[in-house]
Amino acid sequence: MKHDSLYIIMPAYNEEKNIGTVIEQWYPVVERIGGDSRLVILNDGSKDATYKKIQNYQKNYDRLIGIDKPNEGHGGTILRGYRYAVEKGADYIFQTDSDGQTLPEEFWQFWEKRQKCGLLIGYRKKREDGLSRIFVTRILRLVLFLIFGTWVKDANTPYRLMDGKQLAKVLKRIPGGFFLSNVLMTVIYEKHHLYVEYIPITFRPRQAGKNSINMKRIIKIGRQAFADFIRLRGRI
Repeated sequence: MKHDSLYIIMPAYNEEKNIGTVIEQWYPVVERIGGDSRLVILNDGSKDATYKKIQNYQKNYDRLIGIDKPNEGHGGTILRGYRYAVEKGADYIFQTDSDGQTLPEEFWQFWEKRQKCGLLIGYRKKREDGLSRIFVTRILRLVLFLIFGTWVKDANTPYRLMDGKQLAKVLKRIPGGFFLSNVLMTVIYEKHHLYVEYIPITFRPRQAGKNSINMKRIIKIGRQAFADFIRLRGRI
């Protein structure tokens, strides 16, 4: 009997202080599921020792795949990871980040519901990452409703489980390198009624290191995203 395979897709940029702990936390998930499951970490042109640490772990973790690539931002990196997992034939694809904000023990409630996928998405009910981030999420929710006419509870959360075959179809609608690709993806799943379920998760503060995106950059990204969303509205 064939086991369902899981590919965990994790972007990493300058995460040398977090990456070892995060690998040790998430690797047991793919190990427990077994089969062809893999933990895939995409090093997005880090300027520190992130990729070197990934390579060191690969020596003893045979289900760990490290991919080194030029910097293209979070959205482009996870799109590359999603497409890699689809090409490898992953039955299910899960995405989270490498900053230690999410908990692997909360993953299993998603896995138990995997046959419902669609998109099973972690709703950041317990957020500990600051009021400014909560404010941005609420504004984004309003913007998406005004542009796409779709109410999205938590569009950009980095905790999502997807069916591989269905994801392959969704990816065709998203431009390569799109920065807020998870946001656009959530809108597509909601708008086309591809079964979305929000499951509450804990969202901790960054565990170590410095966040590469500050409020000034968030505002800049927001302006560009608004224009991009308007441009893509007909395509979605």
